[in-house]
Amino acid sequence: MTSSGTNPPGTDPPSADPGGDAASAAWEVLLPAVSAPPRARGRTLQAALREAVRSGRLAQGTRLPSSRDLAADLGVSRGLITEAYEQLTAEGYLRSGRGAGTWVGGAARAAPPRARDLAPRSPGTRADFVAGTPDLSLFPRAAWAAAQRGVLAGLPHHELGYPDPRGLPRLRTALAGLLARRRGVVADPERLVVVSGVAQATALLGLVLHARGIDAVGVEDPGSPQHSALYAAAGVTAVPVPLDDEGLALGPLEASGVRSVVTTPAHQFPTGIAYSARRRTRLLDWARSVDGFVLEDDYDGDFRYDRAPVGALQGLDPERVAYTGSVSKSLAPGLRLGWLLVPEALADEVVERKRTLDLGHPALDQALFARFLERGDYDRQLRRCQRAYRDRRDALVTALAEHFPGTRVTGIAAGLHVIAALPGRYGPEAEFVERAEAVGVAVRPLSWYAHASTVPGSEVRLVLGYAHLSPARIREGVRLMAGAR
Repeated sequence: MTSSGTNPPGTDPPSADPGGDAASAAWEVLLPAVSAPPRARGRTLQAALREAVRSGRLAQGTRLPSSRDLAADLGVSRGLITEAYEQLTAEGYLRSGRGAGTWVGGAARAAPPRARDLAPRSPGTRADFVAGTPDLSLFPRAAWAAAQRGVLAGLPHHELGYPDPRGLPRLRTALAGLLARRRGVVADPERLVVVSGVAQATALLGLVLHARGIDAVGVEDPGSPQHSALYAAAGVTAVPVPLDDEGLALGPLEASGVRSVVTTPAHQFPTGIAYSARRRTRLLDWARSVDGFVLEDDYDGDFRYDRAPVGALQGLDPERVAYTGSVSKSLAPGLRLGWLLVPEALADEVVERKRTLDLGHPALDQALFARFLERGDYDRQLRRCQRAYRDRRDALVTALAEHFPGTRVTGIAAGLHVIAALPGRYGPEAEFVERAEAVGVAVRPLSWYAHASTVPGSEVRLVLGYAHLSPARIREGVRLMAGAR
């Protein structure tokens, strides 16, 4: 070994020899680990060597220096190198044989260079009118943080254990009160399950129905694409059922042969209608006649701008309606926090499925939301969102009237989107969408949400989400669309 004025004793690069390339590579890989604190040096050396094999810096088949030589090159004890070699040989990263030396094995594969982010993102357009996203800037950070501090200060130790799979009794009680007061449901805390959003509620119901031998469920057409995908993942086929002006069309529903159906009766997505009182009654009569269930997704039932919201369908027959909702539109979808009220006939099976899936929702999140409900913070948040979204809907309707004369806005004044029916002169629909995208405006037509049927007519019918856009961005986006024709 030749010393160098730039390398401290024991850290000079190894001199050239028949195994010099491997020795040099090992020295370069492991040298930074030498500076770790003495107690952590062994683990650090092992981690560095493991990562070098994973990443391919030390290639398969490379013969490593002897433990004695590498220890001398690095200026560490031979025992640290011997221990590292033995550990990684046991794990499969290295291989060795008596008198044959230590080699890089072939079990490890190069790790991906970085973790990808597969979260849905805005396409980077100048205006994004795709429906379904709330304004995340309205999230009540200060109130949420205060609730979190209060929960952490006062939560009993035992509540950090595995929770009741249905949810903390404190949260189920608070949620039952909220849902009974605001949505008119029959809310028994014993049949209320805290879930990771409506998606998990849908998956749980699909698994339970499939276990009961029900292999098909009706879905609204047009309707949310998520419903079909989630039931398919549970082994249940989604059968499209068309709508009419009052809600789900009963003739096609009866002819479909299904015994359960998914609905959004308070504000149908995406058409924007509210089921009529007569249709709600007849839908429940159908469920009783087939000994089936109505699965009610109350995804934005709190937001009605022209009158008090229509109560949930579940309140009319809690033994035939499974009711689900979440905070995704009122707080943030990233919280993954929702609820499922189940008929007594399904309750035990749903709870057992929840237990086997994840052993219950995170206890800290539940306690935090319970406190948020109990102190009135959630009601204040709903009022704040209600004011903001009503103003944005008004801005959108006004901008459409100005830039697209003759446009009809259909559906009730509710939720986070509108249906805008543009006159035929703006069509064909597919070409209009292409022109809008060309100027940086993301839109989806009503036909995009159709499962089996098509949406006929010469009009361009758009599903325009507005909740996540400021009034100024709404006006600018409509102006851009108008200039694209």
